[in-house]
Amino acid sequence: MPTIKAALFDLDGVVIDTESQYSHFWGSIGRQYRPDVPDFAERIKGTTLESIYSNWFAHLKDQLPEITRKLNDFELQMEYNYIRGTREFIISLKEEGIHTAIVTASNEEKMQRVLAIHPEFTDLFDYILTSKDYAAGKPAPDCYLKGADIFDASPQDCVVFEDSINGLQAGRQSGAYVVALTTTNPYDAVSPLADLVVNDLSELPLSTLQQQFDHYR
Repeated sequence: MPTIKAALFDLDGVVIDTESQYSHFWGSIGRQYRPDVPDFAERIKGTTLESIYSNWFAHLKDQLPEITRKLNDFELQMEYNYIRGTREFIISLKEEGIHTAIVTASNEEKMQRVLAIHPEFTDLFDYILTSKDYAAGKPAPDCYLKGADIFDASPQDCVVFEDSINGLQAGRQSGAYVVALTTTNPYDAVSPLADLVVNDLSELPLSTLQQQFDHYR
């Protein structure tokens, strides 16, 4: 029997290669609407759209419909390719009987676009949780606590896969074992918030993860 009960995956930058595209979009939005925050695109990574609006655009409510329209138009043109090694890694988890879920800050509309391109997600993942499924977004741990709960598991029996600082903080606060991918941030930035750091999941055999997880526990 696997000692890892569930593997909880962030979406952007972990499963699909979209973070650089979002950096370009939100960098442009930041320069236009929040020029006072030069690292705007980095600060909002991993957070829900509702959180972005309430934390950064509360004084620009009249501009929100236009920003939303720009975001929707941008997401329709995005590429949703897999991060190297992720699909194969998830298949290996399923073969070993380990539960899998996407736990993302993305909204339901975005997820429906992704599912239209990747219908196989419904086979790869037992559950897909989006921003509608938890009250507080990352860096709050609610999303990963919910992810553990749907499998009737303790967070300590789960592994979280993340790339953003906000997401890693959420995973850490949940009490799960945290694997950081350096697809978005460098090693030095993510390593203090992770139990294990990899460039991508092509370099992480499941047997190695299981050994590291068992040793940590």
